[in-house]
Amino acid sequence: MRIAVIEDNISLAKAIAYRLRDRGHAADVLHEGLAADQYLRDEGADLVVLDINLPGLSGLDILRSLRARGSGVPVILLTARGLTDERIAGLDAGADDYLTKPFDMEELEARIRALSRRKELEYTAVETIGLLSFDRSARSVSADGERLAVSRREMAVFECLLDQRGRIVSKDRLLDQVYGVGADVEASAIEPHVSRLRGRLKGHGVVIKTVRGLGYLLDVER
Repeated sequence: MRIAVIEDNISLAKAIAYRLRDRGHAADVLHEGLAADQYLRDEGADLVVLDINLPGLSGLDILRSLRARGSGVPVILLTARGLTDERIAGLDAGADDYLTKPFDMEELEARIRALSRRKELEYTAVETIGLLSFDRSARSVSADGERLAVSRREMAVFECLLDQRGRIVSKDRLLDQVYGVGADVEASAIEPHVSRLRGRLKGHGVVIKTVRGLGYLLDVER
């Protein structure tokens, strides 16, 4: 998943992002409210971890703006301990969950997993493509009941291509999915992940096609 971490405490934001990336997610970090609001308008995210107290524009204002645009992206609010009114205001504004600072990273991960499962109810729990089965909740790809050895970054590529199945996905979009928006990574860095993933999918009825100059496309062999 691409997760936006919007928190003005730089140390905390870095710690959250490091933990999420270690778990195979792409994490985009923002520290200021106006920039975060614009980012969500332009780039979007699969899930948002949002501090309420931000410079420029408050987390509640960002949340209200999201919901006013019709976005249903899951949002976890970060609030100061003991400020019940803040939490109530956040939930009323459309937050899906909240954590009070300080918190354990394990709890944040558990909340993210819970919201991910809720979001995945919009999809088939286990999706079949070619001869493969993809379990979104477990983030695993299987063939004949055997789990394929797909790395975390390869899985991020697979999920992005699968969500856009039959459509061309640019290298830049895949880079954003794997490393986060604005990461200092060359476009060519995505090629080894695609190559290895292509090898793992070979023989299972699923192909990754290269569209020269444009990107990649996931399709079923016919």
